[in-house]
Amino acid sequence: MVFSSLLFLFSFLPLTLIVYFISPRILKTTVLLLVSLVFYAWGEPVYIGLMIFSAVIDYFHGLFIHKYRMSKPLKAKLFLVSSLLINIGLLSFFKYADFLIENINLLIGTEWMPLELPLPIGISFYTFQTMSYSIDVYRGRLLPQKNPISFAMYVSFFPQLVAGPIVRYENMAEELNNKRRFNVAQFADGVKIFIIGLGKKVLLANNIGLLWSQIQSQDLNELTVMTAWLGIIAFAFQLYFDFSGYSDMAVGLGRMFGFNFPRNFYYPYISKSVTEFWRRWHITLGSWFRDYVYFPMGGSKKGKFITYRNLFMVWGLTGLWHGASWNFVLWGLYFGLIIAIEKAGWLKIIRKLHPIFQHGYLILCILIGWVLFVFEDYSVGLGYLKIMFGFSNNSLWDAAFLYHFYTNFILLLLVVVGSTPVMEKIPHSVKDKQKIAIKLVLPLCYLIILCLSTAYLVDESYNPFLYFRF
Repeated sequence: MVFSSLLFLFSFLPLTLIVYFISPRILKTTVLLLVSLVFYAWGEPVYIGLMIFSAVIDYFHGLFIHKYRMSKPLKAKLFLVSSLLINIGLLSFFKYADFLIENINLLIGTEWMPLELPLPIGISFYTFQTMSYSIDVYRGRLLPQKNPISFAMYVSFFPQLVAGPIVRYENMAEELNNKRRFNVAQFADGVKIFIIGLGKKVLLANNIGLLWSQIQSQDLNELTVMTAWLGIIAFAFQLYFDFSGYSDMAVGLGRMFGFNFPRNFYYPYISKSVTEFWRRWHITLGSWFRDYVYFPMGGSKKGKFITYRNLFMVWGLTGLWHGASWNFVLWGLYFGLIIAIEKAGWLKIIRKLHPIFQHGYLILCILIGWVLFVFEDYSVGLGYLKIMFGFSNNSLWDAAFLYHFYTNFILLLLVVVGSTPVMEKIPHSVKDKQKIAIKLVLPLCYLIILCLSTAYLVDESYNPFLYFRF
């Protein structure tokens, strides 16, 4: 089940809200746990036991780590290592086993059969959450959750279960301990954020994704240079509105139930450097790797060699986190290299340039990166890049490009504007008298977005979700 479905919007969510708000306070967390398990079982009935197993393991490990942290630090460290090994082991087995088997077969000529296990939905997200919990308890940053129901709800909470954001326990600790209160303003804010996310996913991502799907299906020999650029631009916007829209829906749902999830995207395409871009894109993943991998390895405080080693380690792992394929590793290392170059002094030079050149540099780097990201076959990705930069015999443009551009021109304008904070700033930039009118108009705008999104879904149109496979 996905948020951008009629089943979720008009059956699961309304029923969940009704049951949740009529339940006594002492049962609200239990209700959220049960509906979260139903939500997950709807799409992954086989693997629900895996998620429960992960929650049970980390619940008890957290208690033991805290118990021995001061009196027997070695024992506490052993429990921490045990927790990490189990979590990484589960993630590696289900996500990377076939990737490992395929590469061993290539290296030593064996013929081991791949396991072909379906990837448990959300495993990349909830294993990172449980690992951060154990690490933070070991560091003494937080006290362990003693209520198993509350901890299981933290792990399985349906708004952020499937595709994040990666919510650390400290972000939910107070609310999990039954200290959340119903707040009309917060609930209304949650509804607003959810509808905006729904519109981004259904109206923008799905439609611009259709353009990319049409261009991607063409044979490389038939592509023109301009069509190739248009295609990867369409994919860039599809990925952004798909993932950020889903993250917004998760944040909005969290607020409806009294939880404040961290923002996961902050207009990354307005950045003026790759370093800035990755502070705005998938913020919770970037901060996770920074706090639990980069800093523990020494960060940038142990000399240049260690700094660059750490950067490449983190970005290699970031790429691998996204998928069990070498193109994702290459994609991660590509951005690690650019950030290392910026860190070495290129960033100082960029900052002296005109903003137009800064932004152009960023867009160029990002679009090349998305080519590496989207094509698992190296030869296809390389061929696509050759076409983009004119290193092939493909023509500059043709009638197909003009058709794609003309028929999608308004949509392209919408996604460009939607990827900037222009619309967000309008209510804050008008005069006081106009703010009253805006406050009256905005609810109507949200209603229109909801109606249009519903109409789109009723039509059973193109409605993929890219981050399910991560």
